[in-house]
Amino acid sequence: MSFRSIIDQLLTDNQLTEVQEPVSQKYDVTRIAGQNRPILFHDINGHRVAANVLSSRGALCTALHTTRDGLVKYLASTGVTGEVKLVNDSPTKEITEKPDLSKLPILTYFKEDPAPYITAGVVITEMDGITNASIHRMMVVGKDRLAARLVAPRHTYLMHKKALERGETLPVAIAIGLDPRVIFAVSTRVPEGMELEYASALIGEPLEVFECENGIRVPHCEIVLEGYIGDETAPEGPFVDITGTYDKVRNEPVIEITKISHREDPIYHAIIPSGREHKLLMGVPYEPRIFSAVGGVADVRNVVMTDGGCCYLNSVVQIKKQTEGDPKNAILAAFAAHPSLKNVVVVDPDIDIYDPNDVEFAIATRVLANRDLLVIKNVRGSSLDPICAPDGTTTKVGVDATIPLGEEEKFRRVVE
Repeated sequence: MSFRSIIDQLLTDNQLTEVQEPVSQKYDVTRIAGQNRPILFHDINGHRVAANVLSSRGALCTALHTTRDGLVKYLASTGVTGEVKLVNDSPTKEITEKPDLSKLPILTYFKEDPAPYITAGVVITEMDGITNASIHRMMVVGKDRLAARLVAPRHTYLMHKKALERGETLPVAIAIGLDPRVIFAVSTRVPEGMELEYASALIGEPLEVFECENGIRVPHCEIVLEGYIGDETAPEGPFVDITGTYDKVRNEPVIEITKISHREDPIYHAIIPSGREHKLLMGVPYEPRIFSAVGGVADVRNVVMTDGGCCYLNSVVQIKKQTEGDPKNAILAAFAAHPSLKNVVVVDPDIDIYDPNDVEFAIATRVLANRDLLVIKNVRGSSLDPICAPDGTTTKVGVDATIPLGEEEKFRRVVE
């Protein structure tokens, strides 16, 4: 499934809104697109731009060929076992141009943004035979330069640091408009250097890659920017992150773009900052990690990162309780699996974890605070959480919202 084919599928399923009239690169996409429905703009600076492509669990499940209720089990059972296949040519190479980022429909999303941002660019790097692929936000700082937020101590950051220590530049390729399964795979924490193999496993067949001029191998996509990261830095930010609040300004490495290749009439992929697509790609990959971790201490049935928790800070874990200690063990396992997780609610199988009202019902009718709350103080939190302490610590809360064993009849819900 190419990026174009998921757009076609959304159109066939009547899930895609099309905008034919010209739209500005500044602010209009955020205002018109909102956070939910997939949308295709046909004329932004003369280009097509797609947003909210994976903005619902339904769209994500369509791309992954699974169902909402089966999503977590499917992801938890899919190993990093795929094959990456080098091919000689790619439709991405149909047109090659000198670097001029002003010719691309790179968007400015909010009025306080300092510059346009690439938000759906998959940065692919290679060092010592190991390939890394991950999504980074990248701020335009010149017609051939991008300031990229590289988070320590993640893989791209470490590779760049090692290159500088060797007195070298780090070659990179930025792929935009990929098979959605590749986008999901590179958003997932997998063993070092295995993102593309995981993408192949999700696809169910070898993932084709082609070689760029700088030696980086890239899956077929709509647009690829080739370049290098050296020792130049530039202020990056502020940037609106998943909580809808601005992240701070930092000095970040600059990527120098040396070449741009793209398909004829490419479709540019834009992920709206703090939009639902952004949140799902940040949060859903943690669901199978939590599912597997909780599965080691309890009979886990399902996991969801909640919309109200920005799909990143709050989670609901569904278990079939065997002993009274199971829910608290599940809470601890969930926090260990996702260190940025802040609040966890554990519920019984009769609770619909996708319905916040049903989860609130469980809290209202099955929780005694003095018995069922687990409060953990002064632990590492998320830099994305605006209430985190200056030293990065927070307080985490786990809620056991399960029925006491032996009292099931007392809590039986009457249905028509």
